Amino acid sequence: MDSNDASPAQNPPPAMGKMVTVLSIDGGGIRGIIPGTILAFLESKLQELDGPDARIADYFDVIAGTSTGGLVTAMITAPDKDNRPLFAAKEINKFYLENGPKIFPQKSSGFFSSAANLFGAVTGPKYDGKYLHSKIQSLCGDIKLHQTITNVVIPTFDIKYLQPILFSTYEAKNVPLKDALLSDICISTSAAPTYLPAHYFQTKDSQGNTRDFNLVDGGVAANNPTLAAMSQVTKEIFMQNADFFPIKPMDYGKFLVISIGTGTAKEAENYSAADCAKWGVLGWLYNKGMTPLIDIFSQASADMVDIHASVLFQALHCEKNYLRIQDDSLIGDVSSVDISTEKNMQSLIQIGHGLLKKPVARVNLETGTYEPVDGEGTNEQAIARFAKKLSDERKLRNNKMNA
Repeated sequence: MDSNDASPAQNPPPAMGKMVTVLSIDGGGIRGIIPGTILAFLESKLQELDGPDARIADYFDVIAGTSTGGLVTAMITAPDKDNRPLFAAKEINKFYLENGPKIFPQKSSGFFSSAANLFGAVTGPKYDGKYLHSKIQSLCGDIKLHQTITNVVIPTFDIKYLQPILFSTYEAKNVPLKDALLSDICISTSAAPTYLPAHYFQTKDSQGNTRDFNLVDGGVAANNPTLAAMSQVTKEIFMQNADFFPIKPMDYGKFLVISIGTGTAKEAENYSAADCAKWGVLGWLYNKGMTPLIDIFSQASADMVDIHASVLFQALHCEKNYLRIQDDSLIGDVSSVDISTEKNMQSLIQIGHGLLKKPVARVNLETGTYEPVDGEGTNEQAIARFAKKLSDERKLRNNKMNA
């Protein structure tokens, strides 16, 4: 869609309520279907409370997403011609089912295919990204970062300067050179090394100043962008953004956070020290159809963030304000980021539904695995509780704004 320079009407700010609401979505390629399933359930609970027009973007002060999570973030926050989200949450998985096989076209298996994949891993990215890029550009059109319906935070990584670049609606409103096209941001945060090509673009402000970006997947910096979102909010509070008064910096007891993972293959135990001790550069980049180095840094990033957030909320005695939904038992094709067969995508949908039925779990700080929490029920029940809190917060803010 095309857009003008006007920003959509923003939701009432946290200053009108009692808390800061954050939604975070991990990276994970085609496994974005798992959070897509969770988000569809969350939005359905919000609609039960507030009517069929309720959308996730109406309830969160900031939505953060990395890689495939960045695409989902754009889908549910980019405005249509009526300044409502382009996608309802229930449409996210339809997008993956329709476009996944074109984004990640599957090749035949066998010896010659494996040899071709190995050769391709050396000579260039596995996929050219042309379909993904054109699809994103057709969806987002001329929409810029400052125009999202609620604030977003989307991590990328600048390969030229070797530093993370966070694209934040908060910054875009004050730093024109960071107010990039949403399409460029989505293409960049999805540019997973070895899978999709890096992305270059340039921004320009009203004075003619320019800035170049040479970007790859945000998962290099923050595959789980929960803390990236929280730090952006803290920065705004510290800079005395009136939207947050009287909330103080580091007042994390007032945060309400839902963090959704895309699943991991911890229980599959794909690698061992004995195996990787023999690997050279190529072995670390490509091994039996897997990409060990990518898997390691993306999972390490996600786990470190979850551990930090878990400790933070537990230390503040408000652990029920933080909900992490993650499945660490993926095995086989469903653990891949790019197997886009109909069978595999349907399996991922079923994993998402199954995850809703599992008990609320928190990461064990010693083992890194998720363990059920007594007395908090299932993820489905927890989401229903969070939906009620989100609905009450929105009603409180709207009442104060209209008083």
